[in-house]
Amino acid sequence: MTTALTTETGSRLPGLLRRLTGDEKHAPSAHSTIDVLQVLYDRVLRITPETAGDPERNRFLLSKGHGPAAYYAVLAAHGFIPDAWLDDLAGPESRLGHHPDRLLVPGVEIGSGSLGHGLGLAVGTALGLRAQGLLTPRVYVLLGDAELDEGSNHEAIAYAGATGLENLTAVVVDNSSATHGWSGGIAGRFTVNGWTADTVDGRDHTGLYAALTGHRPRRPHLVVARVESKG
Repeated sequence: MTTALTTETGSRLPGLLRRLTGDEKHAPSAHSTIDVLQVLYDRVLRITPETAGDPERNRFLLSKGHGPAAYYAVLAAHGFIPDAWLDDLAGPESRLGHHPDRLLVPGVEIGSGSLGHGLGLAVGTALGLRAQGLLTPRVYVLLGDAELDEGSNHEAIAYAGATGLENLTAVVVDNSSATHGWSGGIAGRFTVNGWTADTVDGRDHTGLYAALTGHRPRRPHLVVARVESKG
C-alpha cells in the first residue's frame, strides 16, 4: 500500500510543477523523483535557506540532473528560490537551466545532468567531511537506475564500501530505464561491496522515510525507490 503524506509544502508542489514548461521530454524523469524529494526535504534533510552555507548542514546532490523540474519545485516550496523563477525555465535571463547550476541556484550543491558523475562527487563530499572532522552532516545523492550503466559509478560504489563511508546515502530511483540491469537487482550491486540497502515503493512516503533514515554504523547506505516504468 502506498502512502503520500500531506504537508504544507507538499500540497504546493502540483501547482509549482505546472509553472515549469518547456522541458516536457524530461517530464517522466522529473516526476519519477518527486516523492523522494518531498520526503527528503520535508522530513529528512537538515538544511534550510538560512543554513545553506552552514558546514554542519546535510548535503543533497542531484545526480539525475537532466530532468530537474521536480527539484526546482521542491526548492521553491521550501523557500530556497522564488516561485516566480519557475515561470521562466531555461529562458535567456533565467537562472533555472535544463541542468541545475550550483553557481546560479541557491540550495544546489553540484552542477549535474551529465550522467554518472553524482555518486563519485557524493563519495568525495562524504570523505571530505570525514577528513575535516565533520561527523554530523550526512550526504544524500539521488541517481537514476540508467546512470548505473556508467562505469564511474562502480568505482564509487566499491570505494565507499571499502572505506566505510557511513555518512553517505545513495538513492536510486528505479523506473526500469537501465540498458543492462544486474543479476539479483540493483541492491545486490551495492551490498556485495559492503553497503546496506533497502528497496521500497518510490511513491510510499512512509516506506521512503524509514529507508532514508535506516542507515547503519560503519557502512554506506542505499535506498532503491521503485516507480512506474518510464516506457
